[in-house]
Amino acid sequence: MYRAATRLLPGLASFVVVLVIWELAGRYRYVNPVLLPPPSVIGSTLWEIVRSGALLEPLGQTFLLLFVGYALACLFGIALGLVMGRSEVIYGLLEPLIELLRPIPKAALVPPLFLFLGFGATMKITIVALAAFFPILIATIQGVRGVDRVAIDTARTFGCTGLALNLRIILPASLPMIATGMRVGLGLGLILVVLAEMLAGDGGVGYLILDMQRSFAVRQMYAWIVILAAAGLAINAIFVFVEARAIPWRAK
Repeated sequence: MYRAATRLLPGLASFVVVLVIWELAGRYRYVNPVLLPPPSVIGSTLWEIVRSGALLEPLGQTFLLLFVGYALACLFGIALGLVMGRSEVIYGLLEPLIELLRPIPKAALVPPLFLFLGFGATMKITIVALAAFFPILIATIQGVRGVDRVAIDTARTFGCTGLALNLRIILPASLPMIATGMRVGLGLGLILVVLAEMLAGDGGVGYLILDMQRSFAVRQMYAWIVILAAAGLAINAIFVFVEARAIPWRAK
C-alpha cells in the first residue's frame, strides 16, 4: 500500500499544481473565464449534473456502443490473430491486406460508413470495432509467433495437439501480448465512438459535448469532457485490475 501511494504521489501532485495554476489564471483573467472557466466553476457544474442523474443515460448509450463494438473486435481480432500466427500460408495470404488497411486513420472511414450503414447504432459499432480490431489482431499475431517453440514441442510430445494445443499452451502464453493490444484497442474505441456521436449522433456523451459547444453552454461542455475523461480513466483502471488477476504470470 505504501509503495502504491508513493508511486501515485508525484502524479497527483502535478495534477493539483495544474489545477491551481488553471484556477488562478481564470480568477485573475490571464485567460478568458468565459471560454475557459476555472476548475471551481466546472466542478460546481459537474456536481449539478451528477446530482441530477443526467449523466447516466448519455454515458450508458456511449458505453453500450463502445462495449458491443469492442467485444466484436476482441472476438474477431483474437481468432484471426491465432490463425495467422499459427499458419504461414494464411499469414502470407492476409498480411498484405491487413497492412494496407491498418494505417488508414479510422476517423477517415466514418464518412464512407455513413453512406453504407447510415447514421444509426450499426455504423457507430462498426467504427469502434474497426478501431479496436487492428491493435488486437497485430498483438495476437506477435504474441502467438513469440511463443517458445520448446513449450510447443514439449506439449506435442505429451500428445497435446490441435485445439488443445492452442487453448492450453499457445493462447495462455500469448495472453500478455494480447492484453496489451486489447488495452490499446479499448482507448481507440472510446475515441471513435465519441467522434461518431459528434458527427452522427442524437445522444451520448459525444453528441452532448458538440451540442453544448454549438449552444455556447461552455461550463456544461467542459463538465461533460471531465465526465468523459473520468469514465475513460475508470474503464482503464478496471481493465488493468482484471488483467492483473486474469494473467498473473504477466511480467510486472
